[in-house]
Amino acid sequence: MTETDPQHAELSEAFGELLDEVRHIEDKLLHADPPLAEADLLDGYRLTFSLLRVAVDAYVWGDKDNPRFVDVIGPYLKWGGDNSDAFYQLAPIDPRRTYRVRGNRGDAVYLSITVYGGPDDGSYSNRIVGTINDRDLEFDEDGGFEFTMSPSPQPGTWLELTSDAVMALTRDYLTAPESGRRTQWTIESIDPPARRHDDAEDLTRRMRAARTWLHEQVSFLPTRIEPPNEIHEPFPVPQNAYGWSAADAAYAMGAYELRHDQALIVEGTSPDCVFWNLCLWNPFLHTYDYTYERVTLNGAQVSYEPDGSWRIVIADRDPGHPNWVSTAGRRTGLIWLRWFLPAQTPARPRCRVVDLAEVSR
Repeated sequence: MTETDPQHAELSEAFGELLDEVRHIEDKLLHADPPLAEADLLDGYRLTFSLLRVAVDAYVWGDKDNPRFVDVIGPYLKWGGDNSDAFYQLAPIDPRRTYRVRGNRGDAVYLSITVYGGPDDGSYSNRIVGTINDRDLEFDEDGGFEFTMSPSPQPGTWLELTSDAVMALTRDYLTAPESGRRTQWTIESIDPPARRHDDAEDLTRRMRAARTWLHEQVSFLPTRIEPPNEIHEPFPVPQNAYGWSAADAAYAMGAYELRHDQALIVEGTSPDCVFWNLCLWNPFLHTYDYTYERVTLNGAQVSYEPDGSWRIVIADRDPGHPNWVSTAGRRTGLIWLRWFLPAQTPARPRCRVVDLAEVSR
């Protein structure tokens, strides 16, 4: 690289900007107001690598001409509202191309693909282009399915790609994710080019898109929800949604603040739906380590009251209640509920703080 090589100089500049953005995340962690608890600070450092990995997979490596789905959520890949019951995969999309998507549902009780639109520069998507979920698909006797995504109508199940389509995200939810078979997804570009397009200008654009995505991901972090020990009114996701949220789910968010000898009782009902769960998050919107203890709970795992309602106990220690969810030693944290394909928007859950010793089965 030389001073007379402006194209490579710009590539180097984009590379430096991406690395600077990673460093900026640490600055934000160390200067958070109020200061982060140590456990949250450690999670913040780990979050940095999760975000960088997704940014690189989506924008530096991602190939719209010949895409493949890559995992973007997992036990060691936490960001953006993960949970222990789900697998997510991502692939970049060219709205001018035609793609064939095939798969097998495995043991998923809910699966979908959502295409998002927006500027193609790494900015977080601001529109849902379209969604196909398992109610839209036809499955063979082995659970296999197939559909097409393209700008023009195609035979069979088809998802239209509008001119601003930039990214496709799959979701598959299992009620027993440790033992169940996850959904298998493949995506194939019809008539891809014979060779990958690759030049300094394109890689410069990709690294700047990755940098923009990183910047936007941490712009609202760490997140605080007030007041604590309440859950806000549930809301359905509109078609114009910020970020990579689902188009067929209702959500509710809250927070807790508890001493080690206290518990938060969350009581509510869930409408008919294919899946729902409650998750505890740190201020970076990712779960505590669920490989050690239960920090999320789904509707198939819940013990219900005789009238169909439920009572979930959030506490640091197990009070002997079947619906206990552990705070993993965190005095403060976020609460998130989601309901997929609900018959109606859920009623707001009720919350109350009690002494841990008062909790009964």
